[in-house]
Amino acid sequence: MKTAVPCYYHLDVEVTPERVGQVKRILAAHLRYWDLDTLVEPVCRGAEMLLRAIDEHATDKETSIEMWWNGQHLITAIGDNDRDLRPDQDLRSCLAHIAAMSDGWGCCATETGSKVIWFSQRARAGERVPLVPTAPAPSLREVLQVPREEPVVGGVLEDAR
Repeated sequence: MKTAVPCYYHLDVEVTPERVGQVKRILAAHLRYWDLDTLVEPVCRGAEMLLRAIDEHATDKETSIEMWWNGQHLITAIGDNDRDLRPDQDLRSCLAHIAAMSDGWGCCATETGSKVIWFSQRARAGERVPLVPTAPAPSLREVLQVPREEPVVGGVLEDAR
């Protein structure tokens, strides 16, 4: 079972063709460290597509990569600083691939005019573990003794005031 401890990773990188492979290995190492081996391939493939598109189309190659793990979803976000790079034109085929392989994705603008493209992957249960029946807990009647009758003095119940 995957750990529910939230994890976060941030990497600033200048995108070059050589660095794309290095970044993939860095992201894969962090995912394995977080025990998310099943997410390595789709996350690294999506990050690689975005980084190669940024390398091909952007003039400013400075990029930030962030990953958040919340116990159920891994969100990977890649932000660039190029105001001229247009997701609807330059990154259209890349975004179509990311939409097909991820559970969710999006693009948003920042205050500086740059953009952040993110995609999410849901953790899948690897193997089902059969449930082992447990012995039922004792009921309340078995644990607590039933109170006895109160002593009667002179035919009238004793007042406990």
